[in-house]
Amino acid sequence: MFLELENITIGYQSPLIKNADAALSLGEVCLIIGNNGVGKTTLFRTILHQIPALSGNIRIDKKDIKTFSTKEIAKYIAMVFSKPQVPAHYTTEDLISLGKYVHYPYYFELEKKDKEDVQHIIQNLNLGPYKDWNLQKLSDGNLQKAFIGRAFAQNAPVMILDEPTTHLDEENKIIILKLLRDFAEKYNKLVLFSSHDWRLAKEFADKIWFIKDQTLHAGVAEDILISHQDLAAPFLFNMDQYFIPPVISAPLLEKEFLYSALQKNFKKDLSSFQFSYKNPFWEISTSEFVHQCHSFEEIIHFLRKRS
Repeated sequence: MFLELENITIGYQSPLIKNADAALSLGEVCLIIGNNGVGKTTLFRTILHQIPALSGNIRIDKKDIKTFSTKEIAKYIAMVFSKPQVPAHYTTEDLISLGKYVHYPYYFELEKKDKEDVQHIIQNLNLGPYKDWNLQKLSDGNLQKAFIGRAFAQNAPVMILDEPTTHLDEENKIIILKLLRDFAEKYNKLVLFSSHDWRLAKEFADKIWFIKDQTLHAGVAEDILISHQDLAAPFLFNMDQYFIPPVISAPLLEKEFLYSALQKNFKKDLSSFQFSYKNPFWEISTSEFVHQCHSFEEIIHFLRKRS
């Protein structure tokens, strides 16, 4: 194992995560998920040794991080924070090239191979048209990709990214997630990242670290999801006290969408209705009738007529 957490407790005045044990190997991609404030960014900062652990040990390549200098941390870990500080007067190419200077003095001229690597990263991130742009002029999405590009250029064995798909549209989210997966597999790197788009991100992750109630649940992605079914279940949020939902028999996605459509349109008790998804139609039944609808619009119209 390349990154190991041993009985680690992290936080500030009070713990956010207690007595966590987890480990990751080179070549693995791990997604970290949990609500805001549970300690995801604090965990990242603790692994970087920017804040001390309250107890326990963190090892990288069998070495205790407490023995690492700042320069050694930078050689082992490339970090992308969700709200990085934007350097003034730098272009996209300048920023990505900065990743190479972890290995050289600041006054050093990059070698031909380094410059070729930077250009390759720029093209893979679809940043070619913006490589000479000042960072201040980039969109939030392209700026995010430029910082990820700097991390790629750093070529450290571990890459940690805090919400790397923030500000990105669906196409660019997939580009980034594919690149992270390819980076781990092709170059035998360890990638640890957090995401609120976890339903998409899990498709690219081998492992999941799920933080809940001060506990870190770690394991193969599918094992974590199936043992915490509140994660995989549709989010059925009741917005109105007068809305009582019907019985819904349907796959998760269709169930979530039907629940959403009904609660927005009916502030009433629908518990006498049963909805069954029969693909491509919905069967609506009560003790008095059975009716078919082929869209949510038809369902809404039908229930309104019966009100």
